[in-house]
Amino acid sequence: MTDLAAAKKTLDVNAIRKDFPILSQTVNGKPLVYLDNGASAQKPVAVLDAMERYFRECHSNVHRGAHTLGDRATAAFEGARETVRNFINARSTREIVWTRGTTEAINVVANGLASRLQPGDEILVSMMEHHANIVPWQMVAERTGATIKPIQVTPQGELDMEAFDSLLTDKAKVLAVTHVSNVLGTVNPIKELIAKAKAKGLITLIDGAQAVPHYRPDMQALDCDFYAFSGHKLFGPTGIGVLYGRESMLEDIPPFMGGGEMIERVTFDKTTWNTLPYKFEAGTPPIAEAVGLGAAIDYVEGLGRDALETAEQTLLQRANELVKTVPGMSVIGTAAHKVPVLSFKIDGLHPSDIGTLLDQQGIAIRTGHHCAMPLMDFYSVPGTARASFAFYNTLDEVEQFFAALHKIQRLFAE
Repeated sequence: MTDLAAAKKTLDVNAIRKDFPILSQTVNGKPLVYLDNGASAQKPVAVLDAMERYFRECHSNVHRGAHTLGDRATAAFEGARETVRNFINARSTREIVWTRGTTEAINVVANGLASRLQPGDEILVSMMEHHANIVPWQMVAERTGATIKPIQVTPQGELDMEAFDSLLTDKAKVLAVTHVSNVLGTVNPIKELIAKAKAKGLITLIDGAQAVPHYRPDMQALDCDFYAFSGHKLFGPTGIGVLYGRESMLEDIPPFMGGGEMIERVTFDKTTWNTLPYKFEAGTPPIAEAVGLGAAIDYVEGLGRDALETAEQTLLQRANELVKTVPGMSVIGTAAHKVPVLSFKIDGLHPSDIGTLLDQQGIAIRTGHHCAMPLMDFYSVPGTARASFAFYNTLDEVEQFFAALHKIQRLFAE
């Protein structure tokens, strides 16, 4: 039985880890403990092989090539689009637009909706958003005279639903909210949020960048207008993202960029747009990256989502238990429903010092404001240290992480 086959059957983490070559290295003389998955997850051999195979056997530009390599590249590229469609249960591949990542996807939507907004209109954005789901809307608000209305969060790091309800006035036109917080790990009740917003006629965009590594979102069940995510957080390559858009919405909004591929006909008098989804895919697309993302989805889905979620929650549960053993350590974000993210501070220690000293022990975490400055302001902290776990992390690594924190505390106590 291959390592992957064994992992599918038993979720043997040691077998799974063999599929991720980068995890076997040492850093600063210590075995690597990679706990920065919320920033970017590592890539399995299946992804590396798929991309190498594309370059070795298939590489060509897609769609209009009148030769075999062009046909192979197009088949692989569009096959990956179908993999994404199936993964998120979209109705059609016409609703799957390739982007460079979540940030570009949100910018496509924000700019596309600008013509619908006017002075006095309100865009609802939660306090826990990544800057990628704040700044594009601010830029559009400046152009249109619309206003950003933040949805408050509770001290536990959950959306204040009463505050949200109070914002659903006739002025509200757009809801842009994250599925999962990159800082808090909070899983927001987006189906309820979407339903309430839709009842009031709002257009809905969901930032799914932090959700798709842990859940398989269902576009037809959620019924949102737009959903965006990135490949590199889903164990795929960088430089590739996905914008799901309801077909009627994508037909109605203008393209974000102009150039080749996104056109039907060009004259000096007028240009007409290509059909969906190519209307939004100007220029040569990220072909190899799309192939890699398709391979990443196949790999993760092959392991079984339920088993992966159970493994991740086991890691989070153990981490939460060990937090109590570290004097002065407190977790930012204690929502009842969250993914395995631990954003924390330790009295007397700066987050940057924690990150540096952990790295000396081979442990990789992230520190700073995590592109969520409004949330840092809400908690009155300049930043936090953040450990984010994936299914290839082990309970032993959780123990090593906390042993390292104790060691750091002893160092500063001397």
